[in-house]
Amino acid sequence: MKRTRLATGVAAVIALIPATASADVTYPDPQPITGQQIIHDPTVIRLESGGYVAYSTGGVIGARLSKDRKQWDDAGNAFATPPSWWYEYNDTGDPWAPDISFRDGRYWLYYAVSSWGTNHSAIGVATSPTGLPGTWTDHGKVFSSEKTDAWNAIDPAVVKADGKLWMAFGSYWTGIRMVQLDPKTGKAIPGAEVRHLATRPDAPYAVEGPYIVHHGRYYYLFASYDACCAGVNSTYKIRVGRSTSVTGPYADSTGKSLLEGGGDLLLAGHGRYVGTGGESVFRDAGQDWLAYHYYDATDDGTPKLGLNKVSWDSGWPELR
Repeated sequence: MKRTRLATGVAAVIALIPATASADVTYPDPQPITGQQIIHDPTVIRLESGGYVAYSTGGVIGARLSKDRKQWDDAGNAFATPPSWWYEYNDTGDPWAPDISFRDGRYWLYYAVSSWGTNHSAIGVATSPTGLPGTWTDHGKVFSSEKTDAWNAIDPAVVKADGKLWMAFGSYWTGIRMVQLDPKTGKAIPGAEVRHLATRPDAPYAVEGPYIVHHGRYYYLFASYDACCAGVNSTYKIRVGRSTSVTGPYADSTGKSLLEGGGDLLLAGHGRYVGTGGESVFRDAGQDWLAYHYYDATDDGTPKLGLNKVSWDSGWPELR
């Protein structure tokens, strides 16, 4: 569900989710960083003007800036105040899980507004000429869900494919979905089909936070499985599948469909790095990087920024 607040019943949800990480698997630690390390659900981009910006859950879409991808500084928030329509979906105007991209000469920032435990949710979009905090203009709702829907409109991730614009999204409520966007407005095409990309075989269908990367012949769907937002008790982990079509079907390296609970385990908690998830991928000088949060077991479970290089040597993502 890609959010920082603790909720009543988290422990009950965790109890329903099987532990799937293998004790004999070795995962790489994130690269060392300095400065403001606290973050949740990071989305990172290298700016056209140079340097990097990371946006996240927390604040009015919290912002971090870096010149070298190693030292990160607090940069306030994307917005000074929440747009008024956000309060339709929660009492605090608290946005979650942003996604930043650049196209048509503008930066696009997608985000979600909702409340814990409900799929009365909406995804919104804002644009900026620079991508920097304080420069964003909000354009309202992109797509929404209601209690009568079998999906949850949070955790957006936008991808271009074959001249079309798509948005993957979803959290629990039968998992990951996708809808086509109008590239001019950045919003869902009215009446567009809501496609199903990934789920788990049993309730609570604990898969969320999609991100899609096009590499070679394939589209790779990254997603966060199991439970976030419980500090050192979080069980988040990142799994991946691939497809020759952006709309699926996605399968793991054994051929098991992500609609049937498949997904290769890319990263799980290890050592002090607990509950790894809330991921996104960004490209920097020809190198792909995975950005994610982990809960630091040596710092009372504080969520912090993880960055790892992504290698594609095997035809599947591997972390360095």
